[in-house]
Formats: sequence, C-alpha cells, structure tokens
Amino acid sequence: MSFSIPSKFVTLPSLSFLCLWSFHVLAGTDDWPQRRGPFDSGSTQAGLTPTSLEDANLAWKVELPGKGCSTPIFFDKRIYVTAPVGGNDAVLAYDWEGKLLWKTEFSAETPGKHRNASGCNPSPVTDGKLIFVAYKSGSLAALNLDGSIRWQKNLVALFGPVHLFWDFGTSPVLTEKDVVMARMHGGESWLAAFDKETGEIRWKTDRTYAVPREVDNGYTTPQVIQHEGKQALLSWGAEHLTIHDAAKGNLMWSCGDFNPAKSPLWPAIASSVVVDGMAVVCFGRADKGAPRLHGIKLGGGGDVTTTNRAWLREDVGAFVPTPVGYKGRVYVLSDRGQLDCVEPVTGKSVWTETLPRSSSNFYASPVIAGGVMYAPREDGTVFVLQIEGGFKVLAERKFDDRVIASVVPAKERVLVRGETFLYCFKRP
Repeated sequence: MSFSIPSKFVTLPSLSFLCLWSFHVLAGTDDWPQRRGPFDSGSTQAGLTPTSLEDANLAWKVELPGKGCSTPIFFDKRIYVTAPVGGNDAVLAYDWEGKLLWKTEFSAETPGKHRNASGCNPSPVTDGKLIFVAYKSGSLAALNLDGSIRWQKNLVALFGPVHLFWDFGTSPVLTEKDVVMARMHGGESWLAAFDKETGEIRWKTDRTYAVPREVDNGYTTPQVIQHEGKQALLSWGAEHLTIHDAAKGNLMWSCGDFNPAKSPLWPAIASSVVVDGMAVVCFGRADKGAPRLHGIKLGGGGDVTTTNRAWLREDVGAFVPTPVGYKGRVYVLSDRGQLDCVEPVTGKSVWTETLPRSSSNFYASPVIAGGVMYAPREDGTVFVLQIEGGFKVLAERKFDDRVIASVVPAKERVLVRGETFLYCFKRP
C-alpha cells in the first residue's frame, strides 16, 4: 500500500466555518432535489428505505420512452427524470404512485456514443419553484412545476461545440440566484451562471488549463459551498480543484499538481466530495492500475497547491463512481467493486471490503440512506449494503435492465432508474 501524509500538513486547523451549501432550507431531508441528494454528499440520514428489492416490495414500475442515464430527482412527492421522447430531449414528471403527470419536449437529442451513456446524462435539479435540465445537445432550460417552459437556451449555439472524447455528463447546479453550468473539454473550458428566473447570463469565466491529452476532459459536476463567508463553486477537472465566487465567477482558490508524471488519458469523471472541511478527490485510471485518492484542505485563498494538501493514497480510488460522504466518513467504491470507508482528515481506511466480482463495472455512484448503501453495477445488479456497525450484504437484485443511474432514496422508498424502466420499491 502506498500512503503518505506530508509532515508539514499533519496539523489540520478547524474548518468549521466552511460548510456545504445544501437545499435543506427549501427541501426536507426526505427530498432528493439534485443528483447527489439534499446535501450534495450522496447521502441522507433520513428515511427507512427498503433493504430488499424483491418483486414483493415493488410498488410500481413504468416504461420510459427512450434511453437515458440521468439520475432522477424528487421533490414534494413529485419525481422528475430526463429521457428522450420521439427523438427529442425531454423531461417527465410522475406522481408518487408512478402516474405520468406531464412531459415536456425540447429540440432533437444528440444520442450517446458510449454504451453506458445517452443524450440525457445530466440530472435535473430543482429549488422547489423551478426545474432545471440540461442535455448533450446543448439545451439548457428552466421549467415551471406544471411542465411549462420558463426559458431555454442552447449552450452549443452560444459557446460552440463540445470537444469531449465521450458524452457530456455535467449536471446543472443552483446557487442563490443562478443556475450554473460547467464545460471542461479539449478547448475553451468555462463556468457560466444564468439567472434562474430569466435565463439571462450573469457571468462566464474561463477555466482552461494546459494539460496532457484528454486530461482536460471533465464530466464532473460542481458543488456549491460556503468559502470565506461567501457562496462559492467547487469544481474539479483538468488537474485542478478550483473555487469560484458564485456571485461574480472570479477565481478565489486553486489547487493543482494532481498529475506530476503528466500521464495522458486521465479525464475527471468522479466528482469530488466534501466532508469536515476536506475535499476528497479521485484521480487516475483505476482500471489501468493507477488509482489515486487526494485529501485537500479547504480554506485560505489564492494558489494553495503547496499548502493545502493533507494526504495522498495510491492504492484507493475510483474512475467513474463519485464517493459518498456520510456521518464524517467518505465511502469510495471503485469501478471493480472495492469499497473503502475512509477518514477524510487522515485519509486512512477504517475498513475495506470487496463486492462480488463480475466482468461488469460499477458506473453509477453509490448512495447511502440511514446507514444502508445502494450500489448499482452496469449489468443491472444492485447491491444493498449495511455500512454501519459492520459491513454486510443485505440484498442483491439482478434487473433485466442496465442500471447506470444512481439509486434514489425516497422517504420509505427507493427509485431505481434503468435504461428502459423506472422502478419504485417500498418497505414491506
């Protein structure tokens, strides 16, 4: 095992002043208003979700109109999911019993290239007043809760084509006043904020770095945090972890040097996760035997590359799944099924387990609800795991449907989004 904590970074000051911006002011913790949940951590302590996904617990399932890989969201017992309809980008709303309430179509979809991708990779997000959606085609839109379109734009028409090796997957995020999109690719990379109510562009800031081939390709989603008393955006990609002012877009903080060997073909796919003032970042090709897990202190300002590095692991990491933050720990699930429970301040593993091996990989990001983890594998196998008080596999269900989206805890239910169907399971 390769593991290092630079001696000059061992003493970590309290960063209690820094906390994640969350939706809990507007949404109950039972709601799941964005791709990684109410606190953008991939977890919730609320709810008594089912630990069995057998047919006896199936409340309903509905067939989706086309292939989409986005994670659904729900707010106030309404479920929102993107999928193509008749070859067009679309978003659909279902009630708590699986009844279709409305569907809204946009322009023609741009289909996915990868087997585990679609034109509907980005997940919706809501503030409880409007719903925001984005697509590979470049469409970005805000909808009222009845499905009517408040405004729409096309980011490809505005800012040029996307130069990614694979498929666009960055989801929109919400700040106090704006919806923010990121594009990190082989060209001019940027963050841009649009007024939530009108769609007018509020700011656009450059985020372009000179890096090896494909390393500039980013599929991650920014996180909204509090930094130095301001709402800010934490963004990971192109070998840099950055913080930008949410109101104006200016760069406040930057940490680089994640790839000193200048290895090519290392795009950023797994988003960072923040726990106890530490950003935990996956980087490197775990599928090529080179996983990396970095612990970066948040706080301060300017270029913190040489001052804020806390630890580095070279034996743990994930290429695609985003880690989960839960009760002061970080859970890292590798593409091949190694699961590590990590202390974010020290980087040490509390425990390590391995899920049953398969020729298939884990693409979806795991989630945790009330101490239970849901971990889907690309072949449609979903594992239900106990992660508190000792690790245990509680259930394993093989769907006749590929599962690329994260499972969504929904009060006393869970939603499983396959490529073909949306399933809802409830407690017995």
